[in-house]
Amino acid sequence: MASGMQEKQYTPSLLSFFIYNPKFGPREGEEEKKILFYHPIEIEKNEKIRNVGLCEAIVQFTRTFSPTNPAKSLHTQKNRQFFHEAEENYWMVMVVRNPMVEKPNKDGKPPTVEYQEEEIIVSNLFNGTFSRAFEAGGVELLTQKLEKFFYRYLQTLHLQSCDLLDVFGGISFFPLDKMTYLKIQSFVNRVEESLSLVKYTAFLYNDQLIWSGLEQDDMRILYKYLTTSLFPRHSEPELAGRDSPLRPEVAGNLLHYGRFLTGPANLKDPDAKFRFPRIFVNTEDSYEELHLIVYKAMTAAVCFMVNAAVDLNREFCEQLDSLVGPQLTLLASDICEQFNINRRISGPEKEPQFKFIYFNHMNLAEKSTIHMRKTASVSLTSVHPDLMKILGDINCDFARVNEDEEIIVKAMTDYWVVGKKSDQRELYVILNQKNANLIEVNEEVKRLCATQFNNIFFLD
Repeated sequence: MASGMQEKQYTPSLLSFFIYNPKFGPREGEEEKKILFYHPIEIEKNEKIRNVGLCEAIVQFTRTFSPTNPAKSLHTQKNRQFFHEAEENYWMVMVVRNPMVEKPNKDGKPPTVEYQEEEIIVSNLFNGTFSRAFEAGGVELLTQKLEKFFYRYLQTLHLQSCDLLDVFGGISFFPLDKMTYLKIQSFVNRVEESLSLVKYTAFLYNDQLIWSGLEQDDMRILYKYLTTSLFPRHSEPELAGRDSPLRPEVAGNLLHYGRFLTGPANLKDPDAKFRFPRIFVNTEDSYEELHLIVYKAMTAAVCFMVNAAVDLNREFCEQLDSLVGPQLTLLASDICEQFNINRRISGPEKEPQFKFIYFNHMNLAEKSTIHMRKTASVSLTSVHPDLMKILGDINCDFARVNEDEEIIVKAMTDYWVVGKKSDQRELYVILNQKNANLIEVNEEVKRLCATQFNNIFFLD
């Protein structure tokens, strides 16, 4: 087939994103005051007002039928609009162009356009609450904060790589034996005792969480920021042994690989800046503003959170570096060694007949054997996109009901797709068994649950 006759595929793309508050422009002629942020910025003013007014009308109309649960999305053939009330009267709206396939026709006729069905979910973000920013500096300060944050954030959105893991927004936990876990807990306790300014700590290895002192919802947002933004910006080959960049200046001749990912790039630089990003946690309760210090050695990273009212200086950073660097380097080496021992004991990995995605809504734990690589811009899976689409459809069905249930689908490609929802846990399994029947598939899923989730109760 000639290149001119090939199908053209268009991935989902962001058409617009805006934030408004209907209380800020209640009178006719003041509609523009409602708009706190609008992307893209070059859209003409009247069109912005018209689009915001339409969304406001849709939300108000649906309140007629469900006063406490208005519309969350509007689906049309060409695009989808998503409405999210982040705080009372603060509405965030995202408009996404649906993915489509342009198929060539014979006899020179115009190509046929087929729009594809996809579900796009936007992760919750935090930059302090809207209402707190408004109370502190009015609409002007609020719009400045929104512009500063969202203009940068929207550039990192890659809707074409979103899938079921983005819907869950969970946390991947690193599996550890008890003794190594106790070493990490002991390390955290020692550091928090020595550095009394540290209020919360989180420990990650290989982009997976091991320990956290934060509330789950706060850790979920911080985890997403670390794994999709901060860590990829500082990624580099982690070398071992003599090929590693050693740090001979450490006292006691104990070499280490520790470095700050936030704050000073080089402690030896006399002009080093000791500024750290600020985060907001416990916004529903005590509303704490904290410095975020991220320190890494090899593939282990520790987040230290310190009250934002404290002025962090060179002396504090040098103390943290000399205390944490050597210990974290040894811990990273121990974790790596233990992980390799466990892999050798378990033997060489065979290609399983099944692949799965698991998510626990209670502790936000997620696990996937489907994804070979998952970053903000890349979702590399070992199964066909059509199968990932079926997983998304099953998840949508689960979201519509509160009861536990099981769905089994036979795909056109002879794969079986199974979804189980039980006690706030969800399990999605893809089986490559062409000649299996429904009973055999069900038995295979039971065996999977017994081997991979033997300490988790799934209803039959």
